[in-house]
This record gives sequence, C-alpha cells and structure tokens, in this order.
Amino acid sequence: MKSRPYRMSARADAAELTGERIVDAMLERLAVTPYDRIRLEDIASDAGVTVQTVIRRFGGKPGLMTTTVERELGRIAAAREAAAHASPTETIRALVDHYERYGGLILKTYAEAPLVPGLPELAARGREYHLDWCRRAFGDHLDPGGDESIRRRRLAQVIAICDATTWRILRLDGGLDPDETEQALLELLAPLLVPSGRREPRT
Repeated sequence: MKSRPYRMSARADAAELTGERIVDAMLERLAVTPYDRIRLEDIASDAGVTVQTVIRRFGGKPGLMTTTVERELGRIAAAREAAAHASPTETIRALVDHYERYGGLILKTYAEAPLVPGLPELAARGREYHLDWCRRAFGDHLDPGGDESIRRRRLAQVIAICDATTWRILRLDGGLDPDETEQALLELLAPLLVPSGRREPRT
C-alpha cells in the first residue's frame, strides 16, 4: 500500500501538470485570438479539463491571463539573461530569436493590458526589465565619446532599436526574414557602439 505522503505528492504533481496544461492552452489561444474573444470553454477543452477546474485553479479568465503572462515573463527573463553578457552581435542574434518566439505575445500584452485586472502592473514590470536589460547588455559597448547627456541619449536609442515594436516593423511591416532583421538591427546599432561591437561575420 502506498504511503499517504506519496499519494499527496503524486496528487500535487498531477495538479501542477494540469495547471501547466491550462496555461499552455491559454498561451496558444493568445497567439491567435484577441483576449476578449477567448472563452474559458475553449481553454478547458484544449487542456482536457472542465471549466470548473479552470475557474477553481485560476479564478477566471483574468487570473488565467495574468498567470500565463507572469510565467512567460519568467521564461523571457531567463532567456534574456543568457545573452546579456555576450558580444553585441551575439546579443542581437539572441534577441531576434527571442522575438521570433515572444514578440507577438509581448506586443499583445502591452496592447491588451487595460482589459485585464493586474496585467498593467505585469506589463510595467516587463518594460522595466527590458530597459534594465538594454543598459546591462549594451552599456559597456557604447562609444565612450561625449558627456553624460550624450550617453543617456545613446542608451535611449539602444532601447528603441531593441524594442519589440522595432522588431515588428522590420520583420512584419518591412517583410525581412530573421537574418535580415538581425542585420538591420546591427546596422542601426553600429554608429552607437565602439568598433568591436560592429557586425561579425556568421560562421
């Protein structure tokens, strides 16, 4: 006979897996559907659970939305940190790869934040992280010439270049493929960086 602690652990593991499945289902819906058109019935069906299970676990659609965004923000931060101390070329390559996966979700979160209680705060946290990451990833590579006001302006330019909106303009509006988008971002950055930060050839 199984011990009680084992049964409790197995039950907790199963509940965690169910929660992840629900969040995954929400994430897939978010990729193609406006928030106000997403139905809990569809999420529950995709995850293989009942609507009551979704409500019991997340309290409703707003709670599920914020949980989904919070989980993905953690994953985004982990991926970004891996590239924060690389060369500018490697950092931009990783950033483009990152936006290929998360760019749509990031832009959607900003656009739909006012519709969901708690989401504006999460969006603000994500924005603050992005600003800090840009400073850490590129601060040491900026051309040291000029005074503090010039450096602040250059950092602001780096932030604009690395924004998900810039990626969208180049990638979707401009019709560039990922490699071309990477090249375009590096060309925009090059005047701001010391020579060692210029484009390195692909191997």
